[in-house]
Amino acid sequence: MPKYLFTGSYSTEGLKGLLSDGGTKRRDVAKKAVESVGGRLEEFYFAFGDTDVVGIADVPDNVSVAAISLAISATGAFNFKTTVLLTPEEMDQATRKEITYSPPGR
Repeated sequence: MPKYLFTGSYSTEGLKGLLSDGGTKRRDVAKKAVESVGGRLEEFYFAFGDTDVVGIADVPDNVSVAAISLAISATGAFNFKTTVLLTPEEMDQATRKEITYSPPGR
């Protein structure tokens, strides 16, 4: 199953909700969101700085991740960002692919 890194930051309204709910409830909500599309939340952490939350999840496909992102982002309480993660073996496969490409100006 594809693996995704998600990061995000809370809006002022979202931070008020975090203060009210606490961290474990927010993790449980994220877990349920991922599970609702057939995925599994592997890691979930809070962080300092520009990023408030970091997580890793196994999710069936990009469409499912997009659905999660839309549902979360539409609330305005959390700015959701997703990065597709590749295993070293998948990178090995990518390095063996034949690609036709010309750099700009050539």
